[in-house]
Amino acid sequence: MIEQIKIRRSIRRYLDKPVEDVKIIQLIESARLAPSGDNSQPWHFIVIKSELIRNKLAEVSKNQKWMLTAPVFIACVADIRSRINDDREISLNENSPLLELKWIIRDTAIAAEHIVLEANNLGLGTCWVAWFAQEEVRPILNIPDDKYVVGILTLGYANEFPEARPRKKLEEMIHYESW
Repeated sequence: MIEQIKIRRSIRRYLDKPVEDVKIIQLIESARLAPSGDNSQPWHFIVIKSELIRNKLAEVSKNQKWMLTAPVFIACVADIRSRINDDREISLNENSPLLELKWIIRDTAIAAEHIVLEANNLGLGTCWVAWFAQEEVRPILNIPDDKYVVGILTLGYANEFPEARPRKKLEEMIHYESW
């Protein structure tokens, strides 16, 4: 696994080649198996192939045109109802103070990263996109206000192979027993 982690890159140029549905299902299966706090499994995934919807998502993602080279997007959505199961009205955004929102973002991010690593393992490229506002992205995908879009993963066959970006040395970040 460490070799897959070492060679993974954020891909921003993709081949004009469709991604096989069987591979997409395998990616979602890898996310389904991710751990979550209290086994809450707050994640949902929207697979997007429509050119019209991909264009709208790229536009609300600060007009990142490179996204459109990816034939598939996967929207990774966290559901607060996995942690709050009463019927109160909840509308989530980037400024929501709910502690449960932090939990579901964490858990959905873990599941999304399972997709990223499995995609790499299957010979596919991905890139996390999260430069958008909830109020702009949710209506495009008909997502209710009590759900939170953690990220959009672009997905496809890479048409670039970027060099590794610099990383901090292990000694700069590792601590034992306390800070």
